[in-house]
Amino acid sequence: MFPWNLFPINKDMKNMMKQVKPEEIEKHVEEMMSKMFPPHMQGMINPKEFASGINPVAKQSILPLEAVVFETHDFVFVRIPIRNQEWLHKMKLYHTSNQMIFEHIPEDHDKHTITLPALVRKKGATAHHKDGMLEVRMPKSVDMRFSEIDITDVL
Repeated sequence: MFPWNLFPINKDMKNMMKQVKPEEIEKHVEEMMSKMFPPHMQGMINPKEFASGINPVAKQSILPLEAVVFETHDFVFVRIPIRNQEWLHKMKLYHTSNQMIFEHIPEDHDKHTITLPALVRKKGATAHHKDGMLEVRMPKSVDMRFSEIDITDVL
């Protein structure tokens, strides 16, 4: 049996914790942090102050693209309804091994990122527009690098 009675915890600890105000704890932590960090790093303590100094490169759009993503045995498809023909001329498409990125639609500053359901190859992606629907087809990447894991008995 563990000797719990040797710990400096008494019955009044519960009551003491109820009397402590969260504002006092926050103030104490901020004072200690300000003593620990040099003056030029003070903005990093408060995340709101730290984030205010960063300029966003590309703002995510509030309006979703209503994209449909699905996969077959060999390909990953992304379908997006094109509401305006001008989108096809100003739109930029990019993809990584697991994300599809659409820029400049519907507005010039918009950027949409879609996570793909499977890994895709770097080359071989095609995009076709027909009947107001843009369809992007990307070949799946087959990762055949397996590593065997040994199982050992633990006694």
